Amino acid sequence: MSRVSLSSYKRITVKIGSALLVDRAAGLKRDWLASLVADIAALRKSGTEVLVVSSGAIALGRTILGLGRRRLKLEESQAAAAAGQIALAHAWSEELARHSIKSGQVLVTLGDTEERRRYLNARATIGTLLKLGAVPVINENDTVATSEIRYGDNDRLAARVATMLGSDLLVLLSDVDGLYSAPPAEAADARFIAEVERITPEIEAMAGAAASELSRGGMRTKLDAGKIATNAGAAMIIAAGSREHPLAAIDAGERRTLFKPSPAPVSGYKTWIAGNLEPAGRLVIDDGALNALRQGKSLLAAGVRRVEGRFSRGDTVAVVGEDGIEAARGLVAYDAADAVRIAGLKSGDIEKVLGYEARSAMIHRDDLVMTACHGRTH
Repeated sequence: MSRVSLSSYKRITVKIGSALLVDRAAGLKRDWLASLVADIAALRKSGTEVLVVSSGAIALGRTILGLGRRRLKLEESQAAAAAGQIALAHAWSEELARHSIKSGQVLVTLGDTEERRRYLNARATIGTLLKLGAVPVINENDTVATSEIRYGDNDRLAARVATMLGSDLLVLLSDVDGLYSAPPAEAADARFIAEVERITPEIEAMAGAAASELSRGGMRTKLDAGKIATNAGAAMIIAAGSREHPLAAIDAGERRTLFKPSPAPVSGYKTWIAGNLEPAGRLVIDDGALNALRQGKSLLAAGVRRVEGRFSRGDTVAVVGEDGIEAARGLVAYDAADAVRIAGLKSGDIEKVLGYEARSAMIHRDDLVMTACHGRTH
């Protein structure tokens, strides 16, 4: 396993899971947090910028409000987040201040990274904090998020933040030390994988479920995060965070999985398209259309076999092959109702069906990005 020097990266986004920061009985793990902040301070001295995506508000709020371990109602989760976020932000500010480092709290919702204008605003705010020498501490705004619109975990949120701010490395600190060929708790012969060149369907099949009730994520969401980050040209590391000084441990050669960045990363605009977490619908296409997309062409209506979901023109939709594997995402040029009417039609027949002069492409190549290797593609 080759060594990784974190100080060789210009900008790192570090994600911390709830179970690392919060003890179920005692609350915030101050000693552990202090050790992590010491690592962050050392990186900053070496010239590396650091952003933090910190889980833990709800878990900490449980302790503060005495809610125990039972399953919380939505409004109880939001109340726990409100109480926990104050304590969490204070703890980060206090520990960073010990190293004369300023901090800034940024709470985001799904819409802040999915809607282009809000995406740009969030990027400007976080970017300004970095320019002013502060460490941005970012979390999902759990006080207003609902189960229908939330990220569902902070792994993918961290990946969106990393790509939004142009980080060249995403570090996911968790209760696992990396990727295994199968979930270690279920397979005694599971093989540890130190490096991943590309996240293929075979790699995705290795994912298991969340290991802790404090965590909403699992290896599957970490691989989702990896696809977002690596497609944008960032590397990603999954490492155990339970030990003190977890970032220094990576530098020292402790076990971790390194996901290498794509050799041909997509542009910022296409990164935003590819990273949309909840496509509004799906277009199922035939093999001919899939081959055309691989050659950099637009998606024409003739290659669309089926239209699924309710979406409007300009929404992000997933493009999948007839085998059900997602191949691309793009901004669709038609509302769902019209897309259904013209699916399978040649370009010359579209105007006759719709009654107006229309675009020949269902998704123009400038608004489309390949998101998966789709079997034989490399």
